[in-house]
Amino acid sequence: MPESTTSPPVSLPKPHRALGVAILLAVFLLAGLLTFKISEKQGFNQLRDEASHQLDILAAAIDSEVTRHASIPSAVELSPDVRALLRAPPEGQDVLQAAANHFLQKLNDHLGGPAIFVLDTRGRVVASSDWIFSDNLLGADLSYMPFFRGAVSGTPERHYAVDAVRHEPGYFFALPIRDETQDWKVIGVAVVKSGIRELERRWLGQEAPALIVDNNGIVLLASPPEWPYATLQPQTPETLARISREQFAGQRVGAESLDISVDEAQEGAVVRLARQSPAGTALSALQGKKTYLALSRHLPGTAWRIIVFSDLRSVAVQASTHAALATAAVGCLLLWALYLGQRRRVARGRREAQAMLEKANQELERNVAARTVDLSNAVERLQREVVDRQRAEQTLRAAQDELVQAGKLAVLGQMATGITHELSQPLGAIRTLSANAVEFMHRGDLATAEKNLGIVGQLSEQMGGIIKPLKTFARKSPAVPAAVDVAQAVDAALFLFDQRLRKQGVAVDRQIAPNSWIAWCDQNRLQQVLVNLIGNAIDAMADEPERRLSFSVDRASSGQLALAVSDSGVGFSEKALEHLFEPFFTTKQPGEGLGLGLAISRDILRDFGGDLLAGPAPGGGARFVVLLPPVSAAPTFSPEPSSP
Repeated sequence: MPESTTSPPVSLPKPHRALGVAILLAVFLLAGLLTFKISEKQGFNQLRDEASHQLDILAAAIDSEVTRHASIPSAVELSPDVRALLRAPPEGQDVLQAAANHFLQKLNDHLGGPAIFVLDTRGRVVASSDWIFSDNLLGADLSYMPFFRGAVSGTPERHYAVDAVRHEPGYFFALPIRDETQDWKVIGVAVVKSGIRELERRWLGQEAPALIVDNNGIVLLASPPEWPYATLQPQTPETLARISREQFAGQRVGAESLDISVDEAQEGAVVRLARQSPAGTALSALQGKKTYLALSRHLPGTAWRIIVFSDLRSVAVQASTHAALATAAVGCLLLWALYLGQRRRVARGRREAQAMLEKANQELERNVAARTVDLSNAVERLQREVVDRQRAEQTLRAAQDELVQAGKLAVLGQMATGITHELSQPLGAIRTLSANAVEFMHRGDLATAEKNLGIVGQLSEQMGGIIKPLKTFARKSPAVPAAVDVAQAVDAALFLFDQRLRKQGVAVDRQIAPNSWIAWCDQNRLQQVLVNLIGNAIDAMADEPERRLSFSVDRASSGQLALAVSDSGVGFSEKALEHLFEPFFTTKQPGEGLGLGLAISRDILRDFGGDLLAGPAPGGGARFVVLLPPVSAAPTFSPEPSSP
C-alpha cells in the first residue's frame, strides 16, 4: 500500500486563538446584555400596567368608602332645630340644644356610624350626635382645624384629621349653614366625621406595599403599617408642628421621610425603600432594602394620593433568565457551526480515505487476477443482499412517514372537533352583546353600548386565540396559568348571560366575596368552563317553576378550591351520571347539543391541575364542582412562552 500524502490539520497560532476566544466571549456578553435590557424593559412596562390596574381598583374602593357620607351636612343644614339653635344667643342655646342633639343622634343612628356635629361661628361644638356619651364633642373648640376655617368663610371643605377629644382619625366633611332671614349669612358649620376603620382594615390586609398620603405629603395609611404619619419628602420642624397641631391633635408626624417624589411616581419611578422602620424593627412586608416601582394616582373625591409599590426583583430575575437563555442559544448556534465545520473535515477525510482505498483495491485486483469463480459468485450474492437491504430500508422509511402523517391528521381531526365547540360559546356571546349594544344605542346609553362592544372585541380576540393552534400543526397552545379571582371569573361569565337570566327569571345566588378565593389557572379557560355550565343550567331550568342558580366556594380535602355550581333543574338520572362526561352524550333534545361541552370542560380543567365533578344538588337539580389549584400550588419559575 502506498504511503498517505494527506497533510495534518492546520491549527491557529496562539495569538489568533486568544483573539477568537475573546471575540466569542464578547458575542456571549453582548447577546446576554442586549437580551437582558430588552426583557427588563418589557417586564418593567408590564409591571407598570399591572400596578396601574391595581391603582384603579384601590382608588375606586377608597373613593366609595370615604365619600359615602359627603351629603349628610346638607341634611343637617335643613334642620329647623339646628337653625333655631344657631340663631339663638349663647345664653339661650341650652334650651334648644337638646332638640338639635336628638335630631343629630337620630340621623346618625339611621346612617350607621359617622359622628355628626354642629359648630357655631366661633368654632365651638354646640350640638353633637354623641351627646349621650361621656367623651362627647359638646363644647369642644375646633376653630383651629382647617375644615372649620374654610367652611365658616362660606366654602364647603373636606379634610382628614384627628379630633382632640377621642383622638380618633377620620375624614371630615364641613358645610356652611346660612340663614336666609339674615341675607344668607353664615351662622354655623355642619360637620360629619366619616370613620376610616373599615378602610384601615382593608388597607392593612394588602399584600403589596402601598401608601395613602394627603396634600401635605403626610402618610395617612400604609401597608405595611410601620409608617403612620411619615412624610414623602423632608419638611421643616415648623411646618410639621403646624400640621400636627391643626390636623393630628398634637400627635407626632414626620418622624421619618421616605424620600419619594409624587410627581415622578405619577408615571412610575424606581425607588429603594429603607431597611428598617423608625423604631428599629425589621419591616414585615419589606424584608431589607429592595428596589420597587412606585406608581401614584390622585383620588378625585379627596385631596389624597395613593401610591403602590411593585417589587422589581421578579423583573430582574426574568431578565436574567432570558439573558441566560439567549446566551445559551448563541452557544448552541456556535456549537452547531463548529459541528458543521468538523463534519466537513470528516467528510473530506473520508473522501481522501476512499480514494486511497480505491487505489489499493486496483493494486490488489492486479495482484489477484486469477481469483476463483466461487469467490466472484460470493461477491455477487453480497451485492444483491446489499441492494435488497437498501430497498427494505427505503420501504421501512416510507411506511414510517405514512404513519407519522396519519397520526398528525388524526390529531388535527380531534383538535378541529374541540375547536368547533369552543367557538360556539364566544359566538353566542358576541350575538348577545352586539344586540344589547344596538338596544342601548337606541336608548342613548352610549357608555353601556361602548362597554358591550369592548367585550365583543375581547371575545373576538379570544376566538382568534382559539383558532391560532391550528397554525401550529397538531399541537394545542398550552394555557398560561396566573392568579385568578374566582369571584371575578364568575361575574364575567354571568355577565354574558345577564339578559337571558333576567328574561327567564333565574335567581342568582353568588356566595363568593371578591378577592377571597384566588386560584392558579388560566382565566379565559376557567371563564369558558363557567359559561358552559351556566348555559347548561339555564337550559335545564327552562320548564321548572322555580329557577335558582347558586355559586359557592369551599376548600376541598385535597387542598384545592371547590367552586360549586348548582341549579334547580331536572337533575340527572343514575344512568346519565355514568355517561355524563363521555363525548357526544347529551340529555338535551336532538339538534340542541353535540354532547361535547362537559368532556371538553373537564379536559380544560385537567390541563392546569383541576377537575370537574357532577352529582345531584341538595333539594333537587344538578350540582357541578369545579376543582381548581390554589395560588400556593403555583410554580416558582416563569414558564417559557410556547413557540408559534
